[in-house]
Amino acid sequence: MRNSAAEAPRYSLVVPFHDEQDSVRELHRRLSDQMTGHFDPVEFVYVDDQSSDGTPKILAEIAAEDPRVSVLRLKRNYGQTTALAAGFDYASGDIIISMDGDLQHDPSDIPRMIEALDAANADIVSGWREKRVDNYIMRRLPSRIANWMMAKLSGVNIHDFGTTFKVYRREIIKDIPLYGEMHRFIPALGAWNGARIVEVPIKNIERPEGKSHYGISRTFRVFFDIITIRFLMRYMTRPLHFFGPPGLLGLIFGGAILFVLMMQKLILHSDVFFSHGPLMVLGMMLCLFGVQLLAVGLVGELLMRTHFESRQNPIYRVERVFASARSAEASAQRQEKPLATGGGSR
Repeated sequence: MRNSAAEAPRYSLVVPFHDEQDSVRELHRRLSDQMTGHFDPVEFVYVDDQSSDGTPKILAEIAAEDPRVSVLRLKRNYGQTTALAAGFDYASGDIIISMDGDLQHDPSDIPRMIEALDAANADIVSGWREKRVDNYIMRRLPSRIANWMMAKLSGVNIHDFGTTFKVYRREIIKDIPLYGEMHRFIPALGAWNGARIVEVPIKNIERPEGKSHYGISRTFRVFFDIITIRFLMRYMTRPLHFFGPPGLLGLIFGGAILFVLMMQKLILHSDVFFSHGPLMVLGMMLCLFGVQLLAVGLVGELLMRTHFESRQNPIYRVERVFASARSAEASAQRQEKPLATGGGSR
């Protein structure tokens, strides 16, 4: 149950935990020291991703001691992305801050990140682990390659997509659907919705207790996620533009091959199947390949049409409306549903 408060929080700290019993109390102490008296009112939203150690008990004790703390315990271990999504859904602050629960993020970086959010009139402030302390071969090198690829494919020029330590405006992060392992690509998804993003160097601290939940195997999954993000950002609303060109090429080349072979059969009366059997099969396969790709693209277009026509919210985001009082009132009367605002009137 949400803790009652006399004043709605302006800042929300969202921290997912999974088997972090050694760091929970220390992290809450540091966060409380950093936020209290400087960034008030604040709420702490701690998400327990079905920990199997003493983390749930410690979180419950902290919630009992501090009325600003809310603890969400998930039904099973969903993973970091889903845990963050649950925390974002629950958070009610205008500014939402997310970070890991393993003490590798320093709460003393929060003031600079919030300052950058206001100074640049940004929507997302992403932390940049400029000087990483991880193993070079197992973590830093794969991360550098993945971040470079993501920056090039998404057009978002930041150095560190993977860190959880970020600051968001509520209207932006609540408009980004999170699933799978998409939390590391929030800047790219936010940019697709028109979010302004800035990057701030943060400290990267050696994990004091426990062991990391991630290894080299995660690197391969990241590359598949990069492909997914690239497809979603460029072709989600127009899938036929992705499947159409190769499908059309297949039909053209396959049709040309079959046409030439048919002319040889009709004019030269040659035994086409005996002389050019493999070429005939290739032409038929290319035609089949082209028809299938075009069909997939058309089905994708129908699905997107159904999706956009059935959704409640419009596909656009309005940052700001400039209008006189009279025209604004007349416009409001014409509107059957409110505009989808993505930034308010900051």
